[in-house]
Amino acid sequence: MTIRQWCLAGLRYGLMLCGLIFLGQLAATAFKAWSPAADQPQYLFATVARGPLETLVSSTGTLAALETVEVGTQVSGTIASIAVDYNDRVRKGQVLAVLDQALFTAQVREAEANVDKARAALTQAEDEFQRNRPLFDKGFLSAREFLPVRIGVDTARAALAAAEAGLARARTNLAYTVIRSPIDGTVIKRSVEAGQTVAASLNTPTLFLIARDLGHMRIEADVDESDIGRIRTGQAVRFTVQSHPAETFHGTVSQIRLQPRTIANVVNYTVLIDAKNDKGLLLPGMTATIDFVVSRVTDALLVPNAALRFQPPAETAGKGQAPEAPARQDDDRSGRLYTLAADGRLHSLPVTRGETDGVKTVVSGPDLRDGLQVVSGLKPAERAARGNFFSFLRPPRGAGGPR
Repeated sequence: MTIRQWCLAGLRYGLMLCGLIFLGQLAATAFKAWSPAADQPQYLFATVARGPLETLVSSTGTLAALETVEVGTQVSGTIASIAVDYNDRVRKGQVLAVLDQALFTAQVREAEANVDKARAALTQAEDEFQRNRPLFDKGFLSAREFLPVRIGVDTARAALAAAEAGLARARTNLAYTVIRSPIDGTVIKRSVEAGQTVAASLNTPTLFLIARDLGHMRIEADVDESDIGRIRTGQAVRFTVQSHPAETFHGTVSQIRLQPRTIANVVNYTVLIDAKNDKGLLLPGMTATIDFVVSRVTDALLVPNAALRFQPPAETAGKGQAPEAPARQDDDRSGRLYTLAADGRLHSLPVTRGETDGVKTVVSGPDLRDGLQVVSGLKPAERAARGNFFSFLRPPRGAGGPR
């Protein structure tokens, strides 16, 4: 036999083998479709279990110190020295920085000279008043002639007061060249360097930012309008930060601000959350992923939501397997669960639905118990078989199967 003949023979046998495999699969599929067992739906089951459940509202926010103070300068000048740096602990009244004092010292000296000058002028005016007063009393000076003498004393006294006020202002400006901490806290920001010129104008420049106590932090969270109605003051909060994913931190809602903000066409409200930072792991500026605990159930019967959504297949109605007609649901708390009896029939259990976390729901009812198996859906294979390519080979229902 030649090679050509061998190849043709192998090709024929291969085609025959493929044909046999195809016919076998077709026969198996047809047998499965005609089989009476195929009329029985195959169900998925879930277990009614007892346990805790929490209803949460999720959001994100930014951490900040509970109280911060911006330290600026009230006078303009050049920074002569800086006494603190980032993360330094400071006490109230501690020196943070000093401006160049040469100009302000000169202004104080000038003001002191003006005071001395005004005081001398007052002394001279008072002396002239004392000399002319007896002459006025005896009638040797008229009232018109004595009036400038008396006014001169008042003018000199006012000039002295103005000079003293100028001296006080100069000394105050000199004191302002020494920038001190207004509170006890931690320096979290420093915006100047030695030699830098700062100008005190309408907007006081910020030189330092001091946080009073980093042991207590605050979160500013954005909650959209659909969830803000479920947030209340004093509500418990859990949150995490990316730098410590294994740590869960706790806080309390301290304020709900009524001023709305529109972000990406969604109305949001700012919610303030106070949290302790005993371990020092939380830092200003961190992003927090927040869960507001709306409600908490510690011990209740829970069932997956898929079981509450399950509806018996319509085709079971013709087989007499449909459960009793569903009761009227007078409110959105009513629901039904389905169990499978030993005879293959579905039985419905009326239940009352409670809180849900989106995955499980609290249920209650006279026939419910821990560990009860309820139907939650059809098996994927069953759903696929009902739309199988070979379903046309299946006889109509009630035809009695293949002859």
